[in-house]
This record gives sequence, C-alpha cells and structure tokens, in this order.
Amino acid sequence: MMEKIPTQTGARDQLLSDLKTVIQDAEAWLRHSGHLTGEEFKAAKVKFERTLVKAKEDIVRLEEAAVEKAKVAAKATDEYVKENPWKAVGLGTAVGVVIGMLIARK
Repeated sequence: MMEKIPTQTGARDQLLSDLKTVIQDAEAWLRHSGHLTGEEFKAAKVKFERTLVKAKEDIVRLEEAAVEKAKVAAKATDEYVKENPWKAVGLGTAVGVVIGMLIARK
C-alpha cells in the first residue's frame, strides 16, 4: 500500500519570507549606504550577509527535502508497478489514449 509522503509545512513560506528580508535589507543598505559611517556600514553589511546566508541555507534544505521526497515517490511508484503490473499497463494505456485524443483534436 502506498503511504502519504510527509511534507514540511511552512518551509516554502519561510523561504519566501527570508528572500523578502534579503531584498528589503539590500534595498535599505543601498538607500542608506551614503549616510552610514564606517561602523554602521560594517554592521549593515554583516546583517545583510547573515540574512543572505540564511536564505541560501533554506534553499539548500528545501532542495534536499524535495530530492528525498522524489526518491520516496519513485520507490513507491516502483513498488506499486511491481505489485500491480496490469493496473500500471492499463493506466499507461489510458493516459496514452487521452493524450492521443487531445493531440488529434488540434
């Protein structure tokens, strides 16, 4: 029997939030860079770099999760096809017929 693939709730929203923060920090840094003193400029640069690193880490983490989910889905599909070969053939045939009909309509 196929199992539901677990998902990370909020991971996409967190990534979008981090990317928005990076963009906002970059805009603020560019707007105020002419008015910042040496120490303020360094602090703003450190904050921006920290936010950018966090966003990159989130992207890597999401990519790893997506690859893992794809592997689980591929394994589940492989097991299903091995357990139900005729159902898989029938499903493939049905999909092929539908696609053929759609192509023939054009």
